[in-house]
Amino acid sequence: MAKALDESDVGICCYVSSLPGFRAVLKQRYSDFIVNEVDREGRIVRLTSFELPPDCMEEEEQYGIPLVQKSFTDEIEIFRSVAGDPDAELLKEFLQKIADNVADEFPIIVLAPDCDKSHRAEVHNFFKNNLKFLITDTVDGEDGCSKRIRVRYSSSEGGNGRKGKKRKDRQHSGRKNDTPFDSRGADNWPEDRGKFLRFHLYKENKDTHEALGVIGKMLGIQQCSFGFAGTKDKRAITTQRVSVFKLHPKRLSALNSRLHGIKVGNFGFIAVLILMPYCFYPVMKWKGFFLLACCRSVVADSRDTIKAAADGLGRNGFINYYGLQQSVINEERIKYKRTGHADFCLRQLPRHLVAERSIIQCLKKCPGNYLQSLQGIPRTLRL
Repeated sequence: MAKALDESDVGICCYVSSLPGFRAVLKQRYSDFIVNEVDREGRIVRLTSFELPPDCMEEEEQYGIPLVQKSFTDEIEIFRSVAGDPDAELLKEFLQKIADNVADEFPIIVLAPDCDKSHRAEVHNFFKNNLKFLITDTVDGEDGCSKRIRVRYSSSEGGNGRKGKKRKDRQHSGRKNDTPFDSRGADNWPEDRGKFLRFHLYKENKDTHEALGVIGKMLGIQQCSFGFAGTKDKRAITTQRVSVFKLHPKRLSALNSRLHGIKVGNFGFIAVLILMPYCFYPVMKWKGFFLLACCRSVVADSRDTIKAAADGLGRNGFINYYGLQQSVINEERIKYKRTGHADFCLRQLPRHLVAERSIIQCLKKCPGNYLQSLQGIPRTLRL
């Protein structure tokens, strides 16, 4: 049986304080440890609101009117002067189908062949400026040489206008030009709004990567799209700031009813993300943490001993070290140093230890290249 690690095994040979100290159980429950980020202005980050920003609420009221109550006579006449009568009539029928919602899924139309690139650009701009709920892209014609403009309805609920239809059903739908849409031209982000959505992430008994992985999966975006200032403790209740590029807060707010142990709120927009020192990556910068810890089963000589230790902690702080709190990592580090078997160590390390696994994976590919292994740590976890 392996010998249990001692402080001296990891280089701890003395204490900061000469006080006798006391014994206690820390983090017996995840609710015993509360961590709040402190922003650059010294404010403690808390989740206090689920409301959308005022400009987003006005935008929702503007575009939330049912299509059946709208008349697009003027828009159709403008489009008639741009694209001609056949395409104008096709667009008129298309808008009526969307308003009536008579199809199993929102329809798609393909306009007449158009070989003039400048004219196609004019048509794209018409939809961007006049019918923002419609998305256009350019596809090849039936002969493979000509170009045609494809138009679809951008559903505010699902974003893809397919109502969750299964892939195999879409493949056999018989729909013309069933290739994926290029949504780069569908960006209607207001110019006067910051390009990054900032929100407060509240989580219970979950690692930051795990929480953002769940949110990213629900939104259909990659976890690396989120910027944040380091991971917070897993066995704790934590609140921190997170940012993401051009995401409407309504989509994020709608997840709160489906998330367990995770909440998001305090939405806002920022123009440029602040970079951490020596880190060319969009992450939020912070000033520190506000910690609230609950100690259970306290054993001490007297109350004065506890008070003196608490006063010393508040006056001098403490050294944040890994030490014995991650004994599994220390054991695997010793095994890797002795055997050099990276695969065995990776099987033993839990998947939530992202930084440690990244180092071992890099050493597996390039043994002895310690600089590259340190650079393999995700940028949001680097000190």
